[in-house]
Amino acid sequence: MADNDSVAGDGSLRRQINEQVIIVQLLVLIFLCINLLLIVTFFSKVFFYTTMRYILFAVTLLSDSLILFVSDILLILSYFHFTMQFGLCVIIYILLALCTFVTPVTLTAMTLERYVAICMPLRHAELCSTRSTLHCILIIHGLSSVPCIVVLSIFFASATHSFYTQDRVCSVEIFIFHTWQGHLRSAMSQFYFLIMCIAIVFSYVKIMKVAKAASGDNKKSTWKGLRTVVLHGFQLLLCLIQLWCPVIEAAVLQMNVMLFINVRYFNYIMFYLSPRCLSPLIYGLRDEMFFHALKSYALCGLYKKQ
Repeated sequence: MADNDSVAGDGSLRRQINEQVIIVQLLVLIFLCINLLLIVTFFSKVFFYTTMRYILFAVTLLSDSLILFVSDILLILSYFHFTMQFGLCVIIYILLALCTFVTPVTLTAMTLERYVAICMPLRHAELCSTRSTLHCILIIHGLSSVPCIVVLSIFFASATHSFYTQDRVCSVEIFIFHTWQGHLRSAMSQFYFLIMCIAIVFSYVKIMKVAKAASGDNKKSTWKGLRTVVLHGFQLLLCLIQLWCPVIEAAVLQMNVMLFINVRYFNYIMFYLSPRCLSPLIYGLRDEMFFHALKSYALCGLYKKQ
């Protein structure tokens, strides 16, 4: 009787996991299609790929699309317990670790661009030129690669030669040998997000002062920029909560496997997928010029702005 209950429990667990994997596939497919449409719209007009805020927006779209695609492939491989060579797993880890930081760092850069546009309008053309944007993108990727370099450096210094020759199920956890390595990775992430939060709060306060002093169209434009900063801050908060998810999941796993699966599924949807669909909401829909271009492109040119 106990064996029958165990088999029934395993069957129920497997069925729940199957349903969750299918739902994730649908969500990822929808988000990737939306991002692809936005990326195509970005390249449809010269103004978009010569303006700093739109270029940075495209960087977040590419980063989010890459991390959604790679993490989904990793989810499927883990679900089927597919092993791979260690070198390929390192490449996957580098992509995920880099893109995890590229999006929030780029959001911070976009917030600072709004600060310059509203609080320093006379210097905006100089500070936010196309050349400056390319330098900014290099700095963003350079800063985003530091945590990954630190984690991999410690890993390669600690791992034995036999570890490299074994085929394994690829996951982020295999690069963490000791508890202090996880604490170090978390500390670096917290430091990064602290700096980002300070930058966003600073921009918010400065723009708020300008908004109170502005009038007419300037006041309307300033308040719109202020709302954009708030949305960037909310998206950054979701990314920050994502860093605590592994700690929470590890604690839940020790209590109950079914609860662990549900918590991990909720965290993945809420704090992993959600922040990566807010970028289209912020710029793809709220920006009037981009919205009209997107609507025209989505309707195959049938829509014309009056």
